[in-house]
Amino acid sequence: MIEIKQDAFQQELEANKLVVLDFYSTECPPCEALAPKYEALGKLYGKDVRFIKMFRQENRELAEKFGIRSSPSVLFFKDGQQVGEVLTGGIRRSDIMRNLDALLPGSRVKAIHASVKPKVTDAETIVLGGGPAGLAAAIYLAQAKVNTVVVDPLLPGGQVSTTHQVSNYPGFIEPQPGFMLAHNMAEQAKAAGATLKVAVEVNSVDLVKKEVLIDNHETLRAKKILITTGASPRYLNVEGEKEFYGKGISYCATCDAKYYHDKEVVIIGGGNTAVEESEFISKFASRITMVQQFPYLTANRAAQERALADPKINILFSHEPRGFYRKNEKMVVKVENLDSGETNELFTDGVFVFVGMKPNLEMINEPLDKDQWGYLKVDADMRTSMPGVFAAGDVISKQVRQITTAVGDGTIASITIAKELR
Repeated sequence: MIEIKQDAFQQELEANKLVVLDFYSTECPPCEALAPKYEALGKLYGKDVRFIKMFRQENRELAEKFGIRSSPSVLFFKDGQQVGEVLTGGIRRSDIMRNLDALLPGSRVKAIHASVKPKVTDAETIVLGGGPAGLAAAIYLAQAKVNTVVVDPLLPGGQVSTTHQVSNYPGFIEPQPGFMLAHNMAEQAKAAGATLKVAVEVNSVDLVKKEVLIDNHETLRAKKILITTGASPRYLNVEGEKEFYGKGISYCATCDAKYYHDKEVVIIGGGNTAVEESEFISKFASRITMVQQFPYLTANRAAQERALADPKINILFSHEPRGFYRKNEKMVVKVENLDSGETNELFTDGVFVFVGMKPNLEMINEPLDKDQWGYLKVDADMRTSMPGVFAAGDVISKQVRQITTAVGDGTIASITIAKELR
């Protein structure tokens, strides 16, 4: 695997029948999460496929030629022509493998898959999720000499890793970049003795047996499981949203705001995340139009005041998006005025969506007790309704979801687990 510049790309296509290209960026958590998967697959498929990487910021001409508007993006080529899917955002190992397999003869695919040997790893506690709750728990568990494995399909940090700045975490006088706070938490957990298996694919979770299968070949076994999978952005589920995800629509300001220097963007939402991220996006964009369904902002007062005072930000109150499409080089947002029922089109260069969160429980099949919004119910010690299974952080039912409350939840859960194991 090598890293190249755009002027060497055509030579790579001419010299290699099969090529896979990763466009990555800096300060991009999904890019960092992809890197170890990409490297591992390079070793697995490297005899048949040429693996190359390209720094997107320094090779924008080629990225724009392929319509790449989000990082990371993975493209596949055969005989000099682009084939297969364009993978972007939170790219899974299986997605890359599916496209690589399509490039090769069936017999070769079978041989490669057969070379992946099953593996079993025993631990005392598996922490599902590497956000603040999971990392805080891992620190306490490891310091208590509990054999702990943290599993996360992305990088450690959860939402913190994609937050521009954190200004209210105790111990730091100046605001901290979210990715650095997440990085420091992860390094502290590792220094305490916890094992971190990040950027992996979680294939199955068996809460009864306390087993987790990752990357289709490694089975983790433990006595306790702590669910700290957090929450993730809600989608609008309107026309064009899926089609333009990563191609004009983004859910991560830290990842993609830098690509809208001196350009216009639309932000969907008016809560804390939308308003606070608008401050960061405003450093790059020339103009921001915020679409808010209510006749007022719902963010905290300080954030509202800053947004309302920013001359770059214009707010459309009582409006909702009804669809996304493209005209020439512009993204178009179809919006409805909720007071009059009239629809209008907003022409822009990019769209950022911040409309709330949902618990990340897709990997959990067992019938754990949940509240009316789907968050897990726990007792005062963070026990769920299933023996030996705990939960903490944004995934549980509670009134306040902050980094500090997630850390507190993880601390309580870890102390309870350590006592039960000892």
